[in-house]
Amino acid sequence: MLVEAGFTPLEAIKIATWNGATYLGRQDQIGSIAVGKNADLMVMKGDPSTRIRDIENVEIVFKDGAGYDTSKLLDSVRGRYGEY
Repeated sequence: MLVEAGFTPLEAIKIATWNGATYLGRQDQIGSIAVGKNADLMVMKGDPSTRIRDIENVEIVFKDGAGYDTSKLLDSVRGRYGEY
């Protein structure tokens, strides 16, 4: 929606990560990838910084250092929540 509103894909990603952390006053702990910060990461197929729809092509999610298969996560909630 941010891109539809006129932001570039890169600006939209920054708003969702760094700006969100800054708003919460947690930019020293989260919001960007750096040594000493907590980082939950998503590995995507494509380049969402140039084509924002690629952000939906999540291959794997890392949470607290453990990797999770996206298709297994979606299968586990299918029919119970939202569009899944």
